Amino acid sequence: MTTLIQMGMFKRVSLFDYQAMCKTNSHSVSSARPLLSVSSIIESLICIFETRIQSLLHQTSSVPFSLQSFYALASTFKWFLSNFLLFLLEFNFCSFWHTEPFADAKPSFSRSYVPKKKWNPLQPCDTEYPSFIHEPSVKETNSIIKCGRCQKMFVVQQIPESNLLMLVVQGDCDCSRQYPPITLEPKEVKYNASVKCDRMRSQKIRRRPESCHAYHPQENANDCGGASFIRLSGLLLLLCLSCALLVL
Repeated sequence: MTTLIQMGMFKRVSLFDYQAMCKTNSHSVSSARPLLSVSSIIESLICIFETRIQSLLHQTSSVPFSLQSFYALASTFKWFLSNFLLFLLEFNFCSFWHTEPFADAKPSFSRSYVPKKKWNPLQPCDTEYPSFIHEPSVKETNSIIKCGRCQKMFVVQQIPESNLLMLVVQGDCDCSRQYPPITLEPKEVKYNASVKCDRMRSQKIRRRPESCHAYHPQENANDCGGASFIRLSGLLLLLCLSCALLVL
């Protein structure tokens, strides 16, 4: 196909699908921050506890010593109790005593096991895919393709009064490495903000053709069927009747 395009027998054009559905890009996955151990959290709580006591003692320096120590201890105890309760809520200590190192696994061929299908969400997008137009001016062509140690010869000829092409290719030479296959898979078209806005404004209602081409001189549109002229064979009817009489 690549050689036919280079020789001018086919012309490559790009078609766009403005009502396509594309898969959304998967979210990027990165490593999480290192987990904090219980010992480090307890150490930080002790440091904050000491700082809290020092600040309270500094704030209550004008109060007598007995009241100063009482207020400092009461406020520090209240603060420590509230933070300790939050610490118990955030961490689960039951897992340290009740651990199950084993888990029950189900085989994939079990009847109760139903694998879940992963559906990728789709979003509307524009896609572009290649198409090829035949040049009617080229009626016949042939060439030789060199594929390393071998060469492949092909002949292409247009069938008269039709839009068909006859292609004869030498099949004992593999050229898949030199000429990769041309796929018709659509590719998503990426637009920036300005181009997307201009494209939406440029989309207008399609204009109807000026004339209708329902007939071509090279087409023979005459009725060629003969089903209405089918008649019953008299010999076949007599044969069926005689067989029925013999059976009876």
